[in-house]
Amino acid sequence: MRRLVCGLCCVTLLLSSAAMAGAGGRVLHRVDFSTQPDGDAVAWLTRQGFAFHLRAHELAPRFEQGRLVLETATETAGVFVQTLHVPGVRRLRVRWGVDRHPQGADWAKGVYRVPIAVTVSFGEDKIASGSLFVPNAPYFLSVFLGAHEQEGRAYTARYYHQGGRYFCQPCGVPSGQTVVTEFDLATHFTEQFQQRVLPPVSSVSFQMNTTDTAGGARAFLMYIELLG
Repeated sequence: MRRLVCGLCCVTLLLSSAAMAGAGGRVLHRVDFSTQPDGDAVAWLTRQGFAFHLRAHELAPRFEQGRLVLETATETAGVFVQTLHVPGVRRLRVRWGVDRHPQGADWAKGVYRVPIAVTVSFGEDKIASGSLFVPNAPYFLSVFLGAHEQEGRAYTARYYHQGGRYFCQPCGVPSGQTVVTEFDLATHFTEQFQQRVLPPVSSVSFQMNTTDTAGGARAFLMYIELLG
């Protein structure tokens, strides 16, 4: 009897785990910042294949209490890009938060700035940026934590109207609170770009942009997951 009960318990646990995996999707790629010791994060990010763009070093990336922290007191912008080739990605999951929002960031007023954003790019084909001075780029979907934006709305910024969309999810998160964002990449890709086939993920990146705002910003990431 004891063996039977134990066996039934094991089956129940396995079925529950399978159901959870089916609901959330299988993890195809994960960047985990939460297990790193406190200290400067530049060397670790470089080993993970992240390239630093714009003024990324000015964001002083560092590990603090299981979080990758980005912070600036001035107007600046930096992007950290990890080049990939991961087919079958359908969802994005991020555990993150904002300690201080840039004052004046407001997408409804054309101030397209973010305390933290995670961007997923698809395929290798370069889509027109809309400017001769801004490089073309693959299709991308970007998720950010905004203070004033409208959740569920697909935003465009100054460039990349054909191939880029930005979503605030969730919006208005209290300062210092950790949240988990789950975002349906496949559905939004199809809806926004009218493409029936979802290309492999070609990069994942995160950024902070406080240009044209005041007070700087401070935000953190714990992990980024690409799910099938």
